[in-house]
Amino acid sequence: MKLEDQELTIRAEDYSLLTDLYQLTMTACYTGEGLEERTASFELFVRCLPKGFGYLIAMGLTQVLDYLEKLRFSESQIQALQATGIFNHAPDRFWSLLASGRFTGDVWALPEGTAVFAHEPMLRIEAPLWQAQLVETYLLNTINYQTLIATKAARMRDVAGKEAILLEFGTRRAFSPQGAMWAARAALAGGLDTTSNVLAALKLGKLPSGTMAHSLVMAIGAISGSEDDAFAAFQRYFPHAPLLIDTYDTVAAAQRLAQQVKAGEMNVTGVRLDSGDIAMLSQQVRSLLPEATIFASGDIDEWEIARLKQAGATIDGYGLGTRLVTGVPVNGVYKLVEIDGIPTMKQSNSKETYPGRKQIFRRKSSNSDYIQSDRLGMFGEYPTKEEQPLLQLVIKQGERLQEPETLGIIRDRTTASVASLPPETRQLDDPIPIQVQISEALEMLTQNVRRGR
Repeated sequence: MKLEDQELTIRAEDYSLLTDLYQLTMTACYTGEGLEERTASFELFVRCLPKGFGYLIAMGLTQVLDYLEKLRFSESQIQALQATGIFNHAPDRFWSLLASGRFTGDVWALPEGTAVFAHEPMLRIEAPLWQAQLVETYLLNTINYQTLIATKAARMRDVAGKEAILLEFGTRRAFSPQGAMWAARAALAGGLDTTSNVLAALKLGKLPSGTMAHSLVMAIGAISGSEDDAFAAFQRYFPHAPLLIDTYDTVAAAQRLAQQVKAGEMNVTGVRLDSGDIAMLSQQVRSLLPEATIFASGDIDEWEIARLKQAGATIDGYGLGTRLVTGVPVNGVYKLVEIDGIPTMKQSNSKETYPGRKQIFRRKSSNSDYIQSDRLGMFGEYPTKEEQPLLQLVIKQGERLQEPETLGIIRDRTTASVASLPPETRQLDDPIPIQVQISEALEMLTQNVRRGR
């Protein structure tokens, strides 16, 4: 028996097997029935927004395109599948298809950082049926998670204001090491300033940022007998890093630091508060250390930022971890909308979908820069002079049409997208999403498919 690979590290060459079994069994079935090369269109969208959300920020396309470009089956992977015995009745054509296959289809997608609403496709795959089916799992995993993180980051930035310093440090709470990398990227693209994840920061061309932990204060303090010795030791090596001052008595620590600053013995550039009544403590620390940047952390999200501001907290920046990288998931789905030119739709109760390839037409108000409405229409429909089509062709016949966008460009698009939303859509309590209208042509097609026409 083959030894277990306990490391479970994901490499680009593993992409082909990073899928659910039924994607492969369906591919084998399609092949046996002679359907594998029929042109299919699948769209990825959410049926409803997460509770309490008025919008989503589409994210994850960059990783999707990289995945599609590198999707290949190696000889050893095919042998591993054959050794399972699951595919003993699969046709020989199935194996040759995997051995020679790569993604050769088209991809239409929303640019990352675009605001999107329920039923609007974030992405459409148009490809031979077996390819379009096989990629479902990876696409949903990538886009659902990064869209959640980018949306939460955008909401936190919106509430905190553009001057606040927002630090992502959710690596220890993210659902996996890979998830931590994606969370860091999506958070930065959604509006955060930096991340404490060293690997993610360096891969993204950013400087990692962070402070210190209570353990350093406790370790040095226990040996030397003084919390102040811990502060002094850390400052010797990192003179501009914020100090964590709530290990014991926050106000007492701030008072001692203020005395040292006044005596010219120390230059305190910043402090972090991680517990207690942060609003009240920030006011007291500000009175003692008026020149220091005050950071707050400890299960902070957009609602807590709003509460702290309402309470008069004097906070310059926030460390965002658990509540940024976890939470109610974005429940994106990936559904077949057309096969061989035939529109299809799911008609299950409460899970009905709209048939056919679609386009999103966005219209802004004539007297403001706010989005007025979105129209979900058929792909072949034309926009009115007030509308802008949102889905763009990004891969044609398996070839990427443009270079990957920088994180800065995506972040700017996120900022502009949020700014284009009316206040009632951005509000935290009972937000009202933009109304998505269904075009007459799409409504007629839906009725015809439902009737079996």
